[in-house]
Amino acid sequence: MISLADQLLVLVLLINFISLGTSRLVFSIRAVAAQGVILGILPGLIHPFSWHLVAITLGIITAKGFVIPHLLNRAVRSAEIKREVEPFLGYVPTLLLGALFTALSFGFAGKLPLLPEHQNYMFVPASIATLMSGFLLLTTRRKAISQVIGYLVLENGIFIFGLLLADAMPIMVEAGALLDLLVGTFVMGIVINHISREFSSLDTSRLTSLKEE
Repeated sequence: MISLADQLLVLVLLINFISLGTSRLVFSIRAVAAQGVILGILPGLIHPFSWHLVAITLGIITAKGFVIPHLLNRAVRSAEIKREVEPFLGYVPTLLLGALFTALSFGFAGKLPLLPEHQNYMFVPASIATLMSGFLLLTTRRKAISQVIGYLVLENGIFIFGLLLADAMPIMVEAGALLDLLVGTFVMGIVINHISREFSSLDTSRLTSLKEE
């Protein structure tokens, strides 16, 4: 019987495909927000109850599910863009690559020498597949906001793998990971603002027109 944690991880994988296959930025942001909420629920399903766990769960859901998506939605509104029109690689090839990487992730995870208590979970293959999906978004999209979304998906993949090590991670390390994510998003927001102001566009391929004087 599939556990609730594995069912949620299947949803995470489906959200990866949604992010890879949609051109609507607002929809992509909502998908990543939903993924963040799911990731916030997962620790409570695999670790015993504690107030520390409750605090980390609330922090994850707040940051990944609400704060960061809100910042991205503000960036979309201020830049007045709605779609990723011309990605470096089309949506169908990107989806096919995403499916291929997901299949390879399950094959690769099955060969890893995992601990017995981790072998019955989908955390490792879901982590690798999510990380690769984020990498695809980062490398195949032109808009800076789409690349930020790719960065968030990639970080979610790293976070999924980290859930297996949560017992060994002190609270400051976990808080530091969230802080790094927030700082990274703020930095990308500043970059987005400057790109939009300078080029009247968020197409990062236009950065190649920069020259030294």
